[in-house]
Amino acid sequence: MPIKQLSLFVENRPGSLSAVCKVLKEHNFNIRTLSLADTQQFGILRLLIKEYEGAKQALESAGFIVKVTDVLALTVPDYPGGLADILAILDKHNLSVEYMYAFTFGREDRAVIVFRFEDPEHAIAELRDEPIEMVRSEELFS
Repeated sequence: MPIKQLSLFVENRPGSLSAVCKVLKEHNFNIRTLSLADTQQFGILRLLIKEYEGAKQALESAGFIVKVTDVLALTVPDYPGGLADILAILDKHNLSVEYMYAFTFGREDRAVIVFRFEDPEHAIAELRDEPIEMVRSEELFS
């Protein structure tokens, strides 16, 4: 149930982000969602793309260093305290969140948040009996 995420470093200068997007456009890869965190010299761009293997290959051919990581997409109730309730469940299972980012997904009364855990398979096992909906890759990209 993990979703494959592409992560790559981009220089913190004008044109770096557009260079990545240009490669993806040229190869007809659609970005489902992304996150960009930056420092003074570089940024870490995280992308969810259905055809991640082909996108990885295209980006590497263009000179980018790309890493594939497993993340989980969890639905979070869209009301005050919804995220706090989910995080309490994660805390109960001693699951540490390395990073997370949200995106719109057309889920009526729920948001979707992408979570990175140290061991996604362990997180899946721990959360299996909890009232948390995990979004499958097929559903995310349909």
